[in-house]
Amino acid sequence: MCVVGPRLYHAHTGRAAALVHSYGVTTRILSELTVPIISAPMAGGPSTPDLAVAVSRAGGLGMLAGALLDPEKFAAQVDSLREVTFGVNLFLPDDPSGADVAAYAVKIRPWFERFGVEPGELPRRDDNYPAKFAWLVEHPVPLVSSTFGTFSAAEVEALHEVGTEVWCTVTSAAEAIEADRNGVDALVVQGPEAGGHRGSFDGSAPDLPLRELLEEVRAVSDLPRIATGGLMDGDDVAPLLASGLADAAQLGTAFLNTAEAGTRKVHREQLTATTDTAVTRAFSGRPARGLVNEFMRANSEEAPLAYPDIHYLTAPMRAQSGAAGDPSGVSMWAGTGHVRARSASASELMTEWAHQLGR
Repeated sequence: MCVVGPRLYHAHTGRAAALVHSYGVTTRILSELTVPIISAPMAGGPSTPDLAVAVSRAGGLGMLAGALLDPEKFAAQVDSLREVTFGVNLFLPDDPSGADVAAYAVKIRPWFERFGVEPGELPRRDDNYPAKFAWLVEHPVPLVSSTFGTFSAAEVEALHEVGTEVWCTVTSAAEAIEADRNGVDALVVQGPEAGGHRGSFDGSAPDLPLRELLEEVRAVSDLPRIATGGLMDGDDVAPLLASGLADAAQLGTAFLNTAEAGTRKVHREQLTATTDTAVTRAFSGRPARGLVNEFMRANSEEAPLAYPDIHYLTAPMRAQSGAAGDPSGVSMWAGTGHVRARSASASELMTEWAHQLGR
């Protein structure tokens, strides 16, 4: 065994060596956190380099959302974080679902007319995933995590060989087994309470509550678990850590109204003005939890499973709705605890949560 970069590495297998502490199995990065809180990678704007840096400097782990960024902006944002320990999240590409996207475009045509825009076009299906992954191998980072699937065993090995820790977002025990088999180092266990896209491998939306999901995942894998979904502060996280169900927690919605987040103004306003959330495919073609608005109510029932086709189709409408400060046609991803989101700096929240966790 030798030390490579920020983590322990098995030279003969390429897989990270688990660190064993009195409280269980962990990873190099998890063991170095003074506050076991990770900022969720929220693609599309909310997760900024400033937010990631603030969380990491406060003793947690800041994550950069690599999805929906072109390769040049992706590289620039990653490089801006090199002064701290951080992670990068990638969306794994979806294959075409065969859904009738054209029929859905016809259905929502009045919404394009309402906002004076034309339907968006699909520029490419893979979000430049091959280029981004190759760049991360050539320019290693401390951690890379996946959403919408697990990295292949070969991809995990490639990251391990350059000293990068690898996590995978899972929404079921079956997904946990697959990710574990491919050699990842930890599992981000996402419950249905989470805001934003469900990380399921097949585009489904499992509804097993987070605590029960953590129990099921623990029963099939010994990998460290990072709990995510509906958690808003240290008091929410503490019982999961104390019970051994989780080794850390990933919070997203709790950071949406921080000074460092790139959240739209209308989204910030609606966090406390709107009471309900729901899971919908209406905006992107994949299940995602957000604040209920007019577009969601009108179109969720007929929205097809077709990501990223629907994401790009509705993009001009969502952009115009957001720019106009009109909440009716913009996606406002948020978890079930959204009304507790506070206007504060990320460092202030992290300090408060650290105190609640006795850190």
